[in-house]
Amino acid sequence: MLKGKPAKKYSQAGRLHSIIRLLESRRGLTLDELAEECDVDRRTIHRDLNAMEQAGYTLMTEWSDGKKVYSFLTKSRNLPPITFTLPQLMSLYLLRSLGAHLTGTPFQAEIDELFKSVHSVLPDRHAAHLERIARVSLPLLHGARDYSPSAPFVGDLQKALLQQYRIRLTYTKKGKGEADSYEVDPYTLVFHKGGIYLLGNAHNRSGMRLFALERIRGIEVTRQRFEIPDSYQPEAHFSSAFGLVSDTPMKVQVRFSTEIAHSVRDRVWMPGQKVSTDSEGRVVVEFEAAGLMELVSWILSYGMHAEVLEPPSLRKEIKRQVREIREFYRGKDKESEKGEKKGKRI
Repeated sequence: MLKGKPAKKYSQAGRLHSIIRLLESRRGLTLDELAEECDVDRRTIHRDLNAMEQAGYTLMTEWSDGKKVYSFLTKSRNLPPITFTLPQLMSLYLLRSLGAHLTGTPFQAEIDELFKSVHSVLPDRHAAHLERIARVSLPLLHGARDYSPSAPFVGDLQKALLQQYRIRLTYTKKGKGEADSYEVDPYTLVFHKGGIYLLGNAHNRSGMRLFALERIRGIEVTRQRFEIPDSYQPEAHFSSAFGLVSDTPMKVQVRFSTEIAHSVRDRVWMPGQKVSTDSEGRVVVEFEAAGLMELVSWILSYGMHAEVLEPPSLRKEIKRQVREIREFYRGKDKESEKGEKKGKRI
């Protein structure tokens, strides 16, 4: 305690009130500054900050002059009123419709609450007009994922992402029933083809890993904070991937028939791609990408209208899968014919 400064007799409730007031009135404070203001030690302040977070206050930390500074993530009481034009509201509803694959997660519930708040401040006639605006965009989801079993874990994951807490993750690998444990610094939520994934640094796997949310079976949020490296850029993790898999890139060249050239020519499949049209009107797309099976799936989706020119390994894999598909259906047809003949004899 500083000489000449009267002692402060705070209960924890009193300290929490004082800490909230200090953090709301200043841009940020260190543990030492908070400890001095409340006339307690750093350990006590650390416990108080944990109690605040458990009560629902969202804290953020940043480094300033080599010291960790604490502040509130949001200061809702200081936010000015927000107004929207009709085109801006239309864009909001468009974003809402694009997030339809969030169904079953806390994110969807919070988005619904957000739009309820928008409706609550509007006159009835404007709210009715807003309902019409909501119908100007329509998401059509094919093969949407059911996140309701994972919903209890997503709330904890959201907290860990916002407050930069390390998590212990119980996770089932694709095609396997048993669950593995991971100690992860959660960095980024990744959205791909209607799926939600967590990208993070897995300490007991020594590197960045991607986790599908629907395969999470448990989350424990630790009290250990982590710092995201300044060099971290989530886009860089997928820069060479055709989808999510970042293995060895290959130079890909695919030729598409004239029948579907129009649907291929004007799309960006990979950054730096080259698109050309030959004398017969066929389109050749060239790029460099990783993710063998994702490339195979893309090419097979066009059937006989897509031909792999490069690399030979990708062309060979396409031929192998086509051959196995043909043999599979031939076998099924033979089984069906045998069943029909047997039925006739009976």
